[in-house]
Amino acid sequence: MGAQLRVLRRRIKSVESTGKITRAQELIAASRIVKAQNRLEATRPYFRALYAALSAALSHTTLEHPMLTPRDSKRAAVLVFTADRGFAGAYSANTIREARALMGLLEAEGKEVDLYAIGKKGIQYFSFRGRALAGQWEGFTEQPSYGHAQEIGDAVIDAFLKGSENGGVDEIHGVGHFFVNRVTQTPTARRVLPIEVQVTEVPVHTGSPDDTAGGNDTDVVFPLYEFEPSAEGVLDMLLPQYVRYFTFSALLHAAASEHAARQRAMKSATDNASELIRTLTRQANQARQAEITQEISEIVGGADALASAASE
Repeated sequence: MGAQLRVLRRRIKSVESTGKITRAQELIAASRIVKAQNRLEATRPYFRALYAALSAALSHTTLEHPMLTPRDSKRAAVLVFTADRGFAGAYSANTIREARALMGLLEAEGKEVDLYAIGKKGIQYFSFRGRALAGQWEGFTEQPSYGHAQEIGDAVIDAFLKGSENGGVDEIHGVGHFFVNRVTQTPTARRVLPIEVQVTEVPVHTGSPDDTAGGNDTDVVFPLYEFEPSAEGVLDMLLPQYVRYFTFSALLHAAASEHAARQRAMKSATDNASELIRTLTRQANQARQAEITQEISEIVGGADALASAASE
């Protein structure tokens, strides 16, 4: 009985230590989500402006740019955005599952697939299964920088511009989590190249912010652009920039989603540890009570035996 009690007490201490670790991980992830959200929100105005400028350049040129023109695709690339670390629940597993579904769809269409893995979890998963990687990056998924996005973007742009006939690819897809809020993050597959841009005129409101908010279109004018050296030259500069920033946005969405998934996973682990501690404490109390009862029974039995011996 005493041995059982010692085992239970050791388990309680072990679970308490684990609970402290998971609680600390939960708090760290919660603090990092705020920073990741702020970085993600800060990129959106620039990305919208970049998209508008790209749309405007396309509306002023008839150039058939290789990054815009669909091809007879024979080879496709898939970028998979996973995490470098664990303790994030099914975050990386869901991304990999979505990537495998996309890869299966592309292969069913008769296309060869080149795989680019971002994050140690994805690299380990595909390497373990003998899947060759056309490119791999790790060590920055929690706090990505634009330099990382530029490196990845330039690599896939070079592969796309080569084309399948020269060892490159004809289309590029990205698979990662889209961050909605702390509760909702959705694994999503999107085509990166060829770029699909909707050519529209972007209205500019010359009235007050209140007029704009109220939807008053009487003072709406459309912007007039002057391109230097030409619309084609601007397009050549904007298209690679769009791909790099698209990659940067995907990295930021993945980072925010990873922190949110880790916070939920660590909160669940902490709650489970607390519940397990309560269960083990109850079992330890029962074992201690049984031990005390047994000791009392032995004392009473011994006293009765001595009393019987004395009376004889």
